[in-house]
Amino acid sequence: MTFFKKFFKDIISKRDSEDDDSFQVTHKKPEFHGTIAPYPNFNPRKDVIFLEEAINSRNVDEDTIISVLVQRSNEQRQEIKRAFEADTGKSLADELKSELRSHLEDVVLALLMTPAQYDAFIIRKATKGFGTNEDVIVEVLASRTNQQIRELQEAFKEEYGQTMEEVIDSETDGDFALALHAMLKANKNEGHIVDLALAKEDARELFEAGEEHKDIDISVFIDILTTRSGPQLTQTFKHYSKISDVNLPKALDMELRGDIEDCLIDIVKCSWSKPAFFAERLHKAMEGHGTCEDTLMRVLVGRSEVDLKKIISEFKLMYGKTLQQCILDDTKGHLEKILLGLCGPN
Repeated sequence: MTFFKKFFKDIISKRDSEDDDSFQVTHKKPEFHGTIAPYPNFNPRKDVIFLEEAINSRNVDEDTIISVLVQRSNEQRQEIKRAFEADTGKSLADELKSELRSHLEDVVLALLMTPAQYDAFIIRKATKGFGTNEDVIVEVLASRTNQQIRELQEAFKEEYGQTMEEVIDSETDGDFALALHAMLKANKNEGHIVDLALAKEDARELFEAGEEHKDIDISVFIDILTTRSGPQLTQTFKHYSKISDVNLPKALDMELRGDIEDCLIDIVKCSWSKPAFFAERLHKAMEGHGTCEDTLMRVLVGRSEVDLKKIISEFKLMYGKTLQQCILDDTKGHLEKILLGLCGPN
């Protein structure tokens, strides 16, 4: 099942389900949906010994390095980095970089960064050199919380000596740049109250700014899509489907072209379901001939302590096979092992 078939089916089945002026999305105590949890009985000094022995063995013991790193949370890995430097006088990242190669090196170094540092690294990689990977920039900004975006900007400035705004201005332009700047403001409502009157008003404004407008008023789309909460936007999408013959993603596809179309559609996807959005990303990375290892690494590392369990479940529902089986079919060696390790024990 494609993302949009799933999206449209959900919108149609639920669009008449709420009649009150507002309601609150059920918000229980946050559950953990990551695949990597803090390791019990964690002892960073013991891990330093394991890693030092693995690095200094005659043939580098990649299996031990993988086993340690994929079974420790990011916070625990930061403790291991500090303990390694205190005990050996060397940087763990530098030592591993000198001994590992190819994609395994990339994943291991990513695991040693903090989430904000890794997001900054992803954006830097997407914007340096020839060409800009617009999809990756949008993926990061559309899927992170306000706090994560603020931390990303701080890490980027610290690591690379530029602000995110400066990079966006130098690498993008037009409506696409305006949308990225709007996301960088980290001004999305993250509450759980859904205002049905506002959802109806927003749906009408989007319809009038797009389908009923000779020249689409993109500012209306950017303002609404980058400031409303996910549950609020989901309700807006449902109301949009009542006043239009097409759903909002289809309308965007009809009215827009290029980077701004892809950007706004990805915001819609993330607002409706981040697990489905990332499941689609992973599937595209492995379908057809060739595999986009960068996407596999980026998503599995970045979501391993957030919602990777949900992504794995959504992948099976959408494509009829497990993410783990697809990884087995499309990768090999130590890259395969570390990616499967990030997917968790099952």
